[in-house]
Amino acid sequence: MFQLGKTIVSEEILENDFVCNLSACKGACCVDGEAGAPVEDEETKILEEIFPKVKPFLRKEGIEAIERDGTFVKGEDGEWETPLVNGSECAYVTFSDNGTALCGIEQAYNAGEVSWKKPISCYLYPVRIKQYQEFAAVNYHKWHICDDACSLGKELQVPVYKFVKDALIEKFGEAWYSELEEVAKDLGH
Repeated sequence: MFQLGKTIVSEEILENDFVCNLSACKGACCVDGEAGAPVEDEETKILEEIFPKVKPFLRKEGIEAIERDGTFVKGEDGEWETPLVNGSECAYVTFSDNGTALCGIEQAYNAGEVSWKKPISCYLYPVRIKQYQEFAAVNYHKWHICDDACSLGKELQVPVYKFVKDALIEKFGEAWYSELEEVAKDLGH
């Protein structure tokens, strides 16, 4: 681990390779698990605000879950997260013709309907941020459903931190990311 400003960063984001392989996993990270995607406090307001514009991009089941439970919910850990359909898939997920899970928020973004791409936790994945009082921990989250992404990343030689470059810049800024690149270079990654 190393420190960059007010972050403590795991070297695993430098040492591990990762490139999403949707053709292999079909977006399993949006449908597997026992909780919704983590949502930051400031993102709760965004979800409420954009829901009317995102709604046309969502499935009936997702709309029903959001209208019943809210645009975000308090998870078992006491943190905000996206609501679920059937206790499994994110309420904002849609499915392509071949069954691949897609983000309805991101589809609305791509269509120019909203200016927010998706929750930063989704944008950053497989990087997870844990906010503490004095600093943020930046960690790599290894999940077996992403084995194909790890294989593709290794084949293409793309480390995690490069795969999520835009998301890291959105979260921490250009200067922070430049420092991260320097550390990676100094450590031989």
